[in-house]
Amino acid sequence: MRLNEYYDVALDLVKQAGAIIREKINRPKDVSLKSCDVDLVTESDKEVEKLFMGGISSRYPDHRFIGEETTASGAKAQLTDAPTWVIDPIDGTMNFVHGLPHTCISVALLVDKVTEMGFVYNPVIEQLFTARRGQGAFLNGKPIKVSGERELGKTLLMAEMGTSRNAEKMKAVMENLQILVPKVHGIRTLGSAALNMCMVAMGGADANFEFGVHVWDFAAGDLIVREAGGVVIDPADGPLDLMSGRVLCASSMEVAKEIAKLLVQYYPERD
Repeated sequence: MRLNEYYDVALDLVKQAGAIIREKINRPKDVSLKSCDVDLVTESDKEVEKLFMGGISSRYPDHRFIGEETTASGAKAQLTDAPTWVIDPIDGTMNFVHGLPHTCISVALLVDKVTEMGFVYNPVIEQLFTARRGQGAFLNGKPIKVSGERELGKTLLMAEMGTSRNAEKMKAVMENLQILVPKVHGIRTLGSAALNMCMVAMGGADANFEFGVHVWDFAAGDLIVREAGGVVIDPADGPLDLMSGRVLCASSMEVAKEIAKLLVQYYPERD
C-alpha cells in the first residue's frame, strides 16, 4: 500500500517539475559545462532536481536518491536495498537549451534494487509515460504496447551520439551506424535516452541502444518498455545492469538479439 502512496506523491512532483520545464524551455538559459563542451547543465536542471528531492525527503526522510546533478557535483551513485529514487531532472538538456521540444524529466523508484515505478514526462508536448511493476505501461493514462516487430529489416531504430566525445566510444558509435543503417528500416534520434526508450514502449519505434548512458537516463525507460511488453537487455546480449552505462531495448527478443549480434561493443565507466 505504501507503493500506491509513493506513486501518487511522485506523480504530483513530476507534474510540478514538468511545469518548470514547460515554462522555461523558450527562455534564455544560464548554461554551464560538465564533462565536455556538449555535456550541459542549466539552472532549471538543478531547480527540478531540488524540487523533486525536497518533496520526497520532506515526507520520506529515509528514502535515498541517485540524481544526475547531485552526482555531477560529487555525490556517489550508490544503489542499496533502501527505497531509492533515480532522477534525471531534464533528460535532453541540449534540446532544452536550444528550445527543441524533445526533453523530459525521468524518475524511477527502486526498492530492494527492483524497479517498482517509472515516470517519463515531456511537458512541452504533453507526453506522460508511466509504469508500475506488473501493472502495465501508459501514455497519458492510456495503455501502450510495443509494436511486436520481429524482423530487423522492418525495424525503426533509435540511436544516439551521446554527450561523451570519448574517441573510443565515438569510433564504436560510427561503426555501428555503418553496420546498422543498411540493415534496418530507418534510424531516428530524439536527443533523450528516456524518450527514445518510450518511443519503443509506445510502438512508435522498434528498438533503441546506447552506450555511455547513466542509470538516471534509462531506469524509468527500462520499466516502461518491459511493462509495455518489450525486452531490455545488455547490448552484448546479457541481462541488463542498470549501473553499466549500456542499454538495448526492443519490441521483441528476436530483434534485440539480432542487433546485439551486430554491434561493435563499447564498455564505459560504470556508475
